Amino acid sequence: METLWTRTARNKIVPDTALPGQVDVAIIGGGFTGLTAARELAGAGRSVAVLEASHIGAGASGMNAGFVVPNFAKADPIAVRNKLGSERGDILLRLVGDAANAVYRTVEEDGIVCDARQTGWLNPAFGAAGAEMLKARAAMWRDLGRPVTFLSADEVREQTGMDIYSGALLDAEGGTIHPLDYVRGLAISVQSRGGTVHEGQRVDEVQRDNGGWRLIMRSGATMRAGKVLLCTNAFTTGAANKMGRSVVPLRVYQIATTPTDPAIVQRIAPDARPVGDTRQNLFTYRLDRDNRLISGGMAAIPLGAFARLGRSVAERLSTELGLAEPVRPEVVWTGTAAMTPDFLPRIYQMGDGYFGGIGCNGRGVAMTAQLGRVLARAAIGEAPESLPIPLRTLRPLPFHSFTPIVASAALLQARLKDRFSK
Repeated sequence: METLWTRTARNKIVPDTALPGQVDVAIIGGGFTGLTAARELAGAGRSVAVLEASHIGAGASGMNAGFVVPNFAKADPIAVRNKLGSERGDILLRLVGDAANAVYRTVEEDGIVCDARQTGWLNPAFGAAGAEMLKARAAMWRDLGRPVTFLSADEVREQTGMDIYSGALLDAEGGTIHPLDYVRGLAISVQSRGGTVHEGQRVDEVQRDNGGWRLIMRSGATMRAGKVLLCTNAFTTGAANKMGRSVVPLRVYQIATTPTDPAIVQRIAPDARPVGDTRQNLFTYRLDRDNRLISGGMAAIPLGAFARLGRSVAERLSTELGLAEPVRPEVVWTGTAAMTPDFLPRIYQMGDGYFGGIGCNGRGVAMTAQLGRVLARAAIGEAPESLPIPLRTLRPLPFHSFTPIVASAALLQARLKDRFSK
C-alpha cells in the first residue's frame, strides 16, 4: 500500500537471504517491537534472526502517524496502580514514561535518519471536565518525576490557533518521527550488530524440539531456536493466530494533505508539536518535514470507508483548524491498531522460552520501544517477577470475529457522547 511514508522514505534495507539453521533467539515479526528486541539481544551477544512474513514496514509499524507519546491512551496512573498495585504499577508507569526517550536515544545512538523531533506532545482538553481530568493526570506524572505540565486555555490557543479547548496536558518528552524510516533504521541496526533480518518468511508453526523450538515457515524452510519471541501485533495468520485474537483490532485511516502554507503552520503548530485531544472521537494532527498535515480517523461503517474517510478527515482538519482554504488529501492509507481490554501492554508466555508481546493501544511507536526491550529481557532469562510488564497466560478473546462490529458501535456511541460533553 502506498503511504506518505513510502513516498518520502530515505532509508533502504537489504534483507538477508540465507536463513540460519539455528539461532539463540528467533523473532517472529519485523516491526518496531520485534526489531527493538532483536537490537537489544544482538547487542547482548545473542545470535538473532528476525522473520517477517511480508516486508519491513508492511504492518502497523509502517502505517501509523509517527506520534511518539510516552503515556497510556486510555489509562491514567491511578488506573494502572489499581490494576497492578502501587509497586508494580509504578514500575510499569516509569517504563512507559521513559518510552519516548528510549526511541530518541536509539535514533541518536544508531544515527537513524527518520525526521526525529522531540518537541513535546500536546493533549488538549475538550470541555471543563476534560480539563480537570488532565490537570490531575499531569500532577500524577509530575509526581513520578516526569516533565508534564498543564496549559491554560489561552496557552492552548497560542499553540493550536483553536479556541474550543479548556486547557491541555503538555508532555515535553513526546514528539514525532518518520515511522517507516525508523523501522528500517532498526532493521539496519540489527544487521550491524550481527543479527539477520528476513522478509517473506511467514512462520506457520512453532513446535517444541529437544529443549528448544522449531519454526516451520510457509516457504517450507525450518529453523531451530533456543528462544522465540512473537511480535506480530494484531495479525492472526500462522503462528500469530492466538495472540492476534487476544486483542480488539481497530482499523485506522490516515491522510496526509498537500504542504501547508508557512503562515498557517505558525498559527497551528508554532513549536511543531503533535496534537491529540480528549474527545472520544479524538482529533489529531501533526506536520511532516514538508509541512503536510497528517491526521486520521475510524469508520463506523466499513463499506466505502477508504475514499469516504479521506474526504471526511480532510474536511475535519479544515473545519477544526479554521482554514480559509480547505485542505485536500495527497495520500490516504490504512492500518490496524491492537487494543487490549484493559488498555495495558501484555507479555504472554506460551512455553519455556517462548514469549509474545502485544497491546500498544494507540501508542505504537513509544510503547513498542519498551515492549521490545522487556521481551529481550525475558528471552535472556530474567526472572518473571522482575519484569516491568507482568507475564500472562495467553487467552484469545471469545467471539473475536465480532469485535469489529463492537468497535463500530463504540465509535457511534463516542460521537454522540462528544456532542453532549461540552
